[in-house]
Amino acid sequence: MSQTTYLDELNSVQRAAVEQTEGAVMIVAGPGSGKTRVLIYRIAHLINTVAKPYQILALTFTNKAAREMQQRIATIIPDPALTTQLWMGTFHAIFARILRIEAEKIGFPTNFSIYDAEDAKSMIETIIKELQLPTDKYKTNVVSNRISQAKNNLLTPQAYSQHLEVRGNDEAAGLGKIADIYRIYAQRCLQAAAMDFDDLLLKTYILLAKNADVLAKYQQKFKYLLIDEFQDTNPAQYAIVKLLAQQHRNICIVGDDAQSIYAFRGATIQNILNFERDYPEMKTFKLEQNYRSTQHIVQIANEVIAANSNQIAKQIWTSNETGNKTRLLITSSDIEEAKLVADLIFEERLRNHYPNDNFAILYRTNSQSRLFEEALRRRNIPYRVYGGMSFYQRKEVKDIMAYLRLIVNPNDEEALRRIINYPTRGIGKTTTDKLAATARTSSCSLWEVVANVKQTSLTTNTKEAVYSFYKMMRLFSDHAQQIDAYETARYVAKQTGLLQELHNDKTVEGISRYENVMELLASIKDFVDIRKELATADLDNSLGAYLQEVSLLTDADRSENDTPAVRLTTIHNAKGLEFVCVFVVGLEEKLFPSEMAARSEQEIEEERRLFYVAVTRAEKMLTLSFASARNRFGSIQDSVPSRFLGEIKQQYLDIRGGKPTTVHQFATTKNLVATDTGNSIRQNIAATQKLHSNNNNNTIITPPPNFQPSNLSKLTEGMTVIHQRFGRGAVEAIDGRGDKRVATIIFDVLGEKRIMLEFSKLMILE
Repeated sequence: MSQTTYLDELNSVQRAAVEQTEGAVMIVAGPGSGKTRVLIYRIAHLINTVAKPYQILALTFTNKAAREMQQRIATIIPDPALTTQLWMGTFHAIFARILRIEAEKIGFPTNFSIYDAEDAKSMIETIIKELQLPTDKYKTNVVSNRISQAKNNLLTPQAYSQHLEVRGNDEAAGLGKIADIYRIYAQRCLQAAAMDFDDLLLKTYILLAKNADVLAKYQQKFKYLLIDEFQDTNPAQYAIVKLLAQQHRNICIVGDDAQSIYAFRGATIQNILNFERDYPEMKTFKLEQNYRSTQHIVQIANEVIAANSNQIAKQIWTSNETGNKTRLLITSSDIEEAKLVADLIFEERLRNHYPNDNFAILYRTNSQSRLFEEALRRRNIPYRVYGGMSFYQRKEVKDIMAYLRLIVNPNDEEALRRIINYPTRGIGKTTTDKLAATARTSSCSLWEVVANVKQTSLTTNTKEAVYSFYKMMRLFSDHAQQIDAYETARYVAKQTGLLQELHNDKTVEGISRYENVMELLASIKDFVDIRKELATADLDNSLGAYLQEVSLLTDADRSENDTPAVRLTTIHNAKGLEFVCVFVVGLEEKLFPSEMAARSEQEIEEERRLFYVAVTRAEKMLTLSFASARNRFGSIQDSVPSRFLGEIKQQYLDIRGGKPTTVHQFATTKNLVATDTGNSIRQNIAATQKLHSNNNNNTIITPPPNFQPSNLSKLTEGMTVIHQRFGRGAVEAIDGRGDKRVATIIFDVLGEKRIMLEFSKLMILE
């Protein structure tokens, strides 16, 4: 491809950014603006005009991105082989490459090992035990995260121990020994000739900052620097880049402050906002034309992000079609929300002939996926959990399910192996392997050997540990014969100590695992409650019945990996992706924005950027939804619409389940922070729900926040009622007597259902 040809493919701003080869350059690249193309063409243009490939350092955030960019660059430059001379890759890959060459300058051999996260945590765990620190306080994940944060902020063990603010925070949290753990950990890594991933940043900075000759070598070598996704860099990454760019000052950063969403990983938006402070001579190019989305979607994104005060001024626009209005689904419950989303996907596939992989369901937390998975399965719509795993494949969920499976079928060897020593009870892998070998030679099940463990040749202590496990499982089995699936599962989660262990882990990961287990228990409770209420259903609400049903939901053989599938993913994992149809769900206060993020306006602004990222993933169809009641932690809780909904003009919304004027009720939540989530919001949502209850279309009716079950002895034909899961309905008929009374109710959304009144919770409206 000739130089003229590839430059002609760019719009005027893109071309100007590519041709500005010298000096400091900031390319502010809005969503869908052709950022990757500009970065690729800029590198190719440097090679074609002013630079040798080995003089270019291009830093990306994924190895996949680096590989794809190299392949595309090869099609633009005269000699494709020159791409092999580029220094292009992730920060960690490039810095590891430099350290392999220069490691001896900082006391490491060139063949040093690189520890992954599990290696690092294992060593930290050993140190905690050696120091005899309380493991309930000094959790491995917590300590590991603090050490990681220190390294990303360029704090060595010595600097950490002398940093009054950091040490004060540790002392306040009862973690005053972290400095000692960090010091010993660093010594052990040096002794083992190993670096962890964070060391690849910290050690590179130390190498360059303390060795003038090495710094000069790489400053001279890298005449041109390019950094992608600059808004996601942390302090250590920026400090290294700044050192390398000091001599030539030919540094080009590409990013979008409005898409800075990784503060929890140590990224700081200040790197891009303050870039001009270090490079006052910089030239800025704003890529504001969006080639991805419709005008309606772009306008919604602009309106929402405008509420942030801490940003680079820009106005994204598009010449694409106007497009359809954004749908806003107002649903009565999280179950109804999932059902309606699945129904809409089903309808859109038929109406527009979209393949499954044109659809994405985006949510704030992983625990939200379960209901959408189930709803899609019931519609026989293939799906894939992207950037994560299926809800029922998550470790903490599988652990609980293994206990439940073993209760119902003691011969389930895989379930037994999974939980015989979890939580830890002194039955290691070696013991389990010996028990399994005995089962093989005796031609019996592993469970039978466990039941007769006292007849084996194991040590006395081991026999006691195994037999205690056996007695516990027998107790669980006995209870399961007398109580329903939910009570059994809750009893198991408590008695095994699993629930308490997860609850005690206050790291981000620990909280997520605890929420997933609570979501599982909530799903089992839903199963039991609905079985009790629906007179036409099999009233078997036992654990065996539940496992039979859920086994159909977790059948991994239902869809092939290469089958186009609906994507389910957190918004963080959706960054960089795009889909024809996007559903952003769970738009409720304390969920999105998250409760933990509502501590300051700064954190709210990051949540708003996250919403901006979600909205701008959509090409043609965007659907937003919230549920006014959500099952959280085993109980149904009222929800308040997200403040972000109040930042969207009514003219861009197609509201399903409420009148257009309803959206005004969201607006006053716009500027709320953690200290203001009370009466004003409650009044607004109450007014919103009143409007819904008067909706003439009766499509989706939201139950009031003051839902109170009525005395159903007074229920008669013709009355209107509210059900927390099924919404509003009219009583068509009542038959039976006493505790056998059954009501036939026509619900607005879900149609006819026969409800056993003995187990029902209905609110009589009229």
